[in-house]
Amino acid sequence: QVQLVGSGGGLVQAGGSLRLSCTASGRASRSYNMGWFRQAPGKGREFVAVITSSGGRRDYAESVKGRFTISRDNAKNTVYLQMNSLKPEDTAAYYCAAQLIGGGSYYNAESYNYWGQGTQVTVSA
Repeated sequence: QVQLVGSGGGLVQAGGSLRLSCTASGRASRSYNMGWFRQAPGKGREFVAVITSSGGRRDYAESVKGRFTISRDNAKNTVYLQMNSLKPEDTAAYYCAAQLIGGGSYYNAESYNYWGQGTQVTVSA
């Protein structure tokens, strides 16, 4: 079992920055690929970014490439999402998620095993 606690959301003006954090606890939490997803009101959950357990591979949704950076500190069992040049369309609840290695597609929310509680990001125009 892995528990995930996300934090760092808030209200920011367009063009601003935020950093989200997700701290994991529990069994072998460092052995998981970690992803960030987001969900805006009335929409489905959308892939944002993923980082493999070793940190050796990262991937991003096209809509955030060049603006968002995912990283992890395995010594602290924490994954980060640095979000720069934020746009109003980035407004959503952001969720971190843990995926067992070899558990399926990075981009599919259904392949993740554990989820954080979500943190709200609101970007004003």
